[in-house]
Amino acid sequence: MERAENTARILDVAYRMASMPIAYNGANSNEWESALISAGGVDQFRAVYDEITPERVIEFLAFSEANPSSIQCCFETARQNARSVRSALTSEMWEAINSAWHDLRRFRSQKIRVEDLPRFLNLVKQASLLYDGSAMRTMLRNDAFWFSRLGVYLERADNTARVLDVKYHVLLPKDAEVGGGIDYYQWAAILRSVSALVSYQWVYHQNLRPWLVADLLILREEMPRSLAACYAALSRHLDDIAHRYGVSGAAQRQARSAHARLTNRTVEEIFRHGLHEFLQDFIADNSRLGLAITNQYLA
Repeated sequence: MERAENTARILDVAYRMASMPIAYNGANSNEWESALISAGGVDQFRAVYDEITPERVIEFLAFSEANPSSIQCCFETARQNARSVRSALTSEMWEAINSAWHDLRRFRSQKIRVEDLPRFLNLVKQASLLYDGSAMRTMLRNDAFWFSRLGVYLERADNTARVLDVKYHVLLPKDAEVGGGIDYYQWAAILRSVSALVSYQWVYHQNLRPWLVADLLILREEMPRSLAACYAALSRHLDDIAHRYGVSGAAQRQARSAHARLTNRTVEEIFRHGLHEFLQDFIADNSRLGLAITNQYLA
């Protein structure tokens, strides 16, 4: 459910940027390609299609069975998983997943045009929020809850890092000015895609600055989709599991170490050593943490 929402947010920012006037977006804009890069699906897309168009990117990221991370595949996998562990879920959680799956099937029965995309994406985001809220408000705090939250925060951290990385290295045209009109509207679209534009204004009280956007989405624990917030939650829930069983291992150590690195970093240090390099290292480390959790508890 978290990955479906993240994919919807990626499509949302591509749609917002594509809807901007050429004066703001650039004559050779690449927002639909950036959506594929952000979702990590360029190679899979090119195996199916020979040209990037808005309609094909929407089809691939929203409905394609050739893309295991498409919104449709995510909802179907979530529903299958929920059915297999039905007794561990509350009725509200099951209804949220099942209703989302049926709503998506109704959307799939009609051809979605680019102008219909916002309505569909809102449905996906609302379904994920309903599921997440149901889990937070109705689920017993035990292994099932803790492991489900680990999945949420691993996915969320990965998505935030990817969205930031793609913006910094892909979206801005090579001949455009950093800090110029194009740059401003693209950063605003990125913040909207992670529901952080108002939060930015509350925290910084000034116009958009790339380093402050990075500060908010990487280092600010009060921002719920930031990397620091995700790793604070990952460390906490891994400690909950360790406390329950009286055993701590590599997963706890990796999560604490990553959280400490984020806590002790400044955004100036990150930019000095390279934002792209930092984010690529983070994505790789995040994947290794997921593998460590699997090896420690599920292998």
